Amino acid sequence: MNSNKKNVDISDVIREKEVDKRNELYKQYVENVTPKHNMYKNMWRAFLVGGLICMLGQILINIYMNMGASKEDAQMYNMITLILLSVIFTGTGLYAKLAKYGGAGALVPITGFANSVASPAIEFKKEGQVFGIGCKIFTIAGPVILYGIFTSWVLGLIYWVLKMFGVM
Repeated sequence: MNSNKKNVDISDVIREKEVDKRNELYKQYVENVTPKHNMYKNMWRAFLVGGLICMLGQILINIYMNMGASKEDAQMYNMITLILLSVIFTGTGLYAKLAKYGGAGALVPITGFANSVASPAIEFKKEGQVFGIGCKIFTIAGPVILYGIFTSWVLGLIYWVLKMFGVM
């Protein structure tokens, strides 16, 4: 970094008339206000949080199997339990703190998907059952569901056509 760079205020950028100077001031302003992240620390935290969630899932599967459930049933109970815990933690505000600390480690597993459905529902509940929760519940997860279903439909159609022509 240049040692001659000064802290730039947004008002300095706005007042500058010369385009090149304004662009340089804006770059300095963005550099000043952009949070600095340690990639390795973030990767470690994501690995740790994601690993702990997966470990909890495996522990739950083992508990359910020891209680007499088949492997498939234990896996289903595990998913239900993790989703329930995620929604409870979202409602209490704990999941946001976990996601802030663990990043993708908290957002990628099924718990993150449950959080993305529960968060808008909690946020918009004051607008009512229909226009609040009903309309806003899938604002984050909706595109994932939509494109997942659409992609599976397209791939199924391609598979069907290829099978009709004897390619598969």
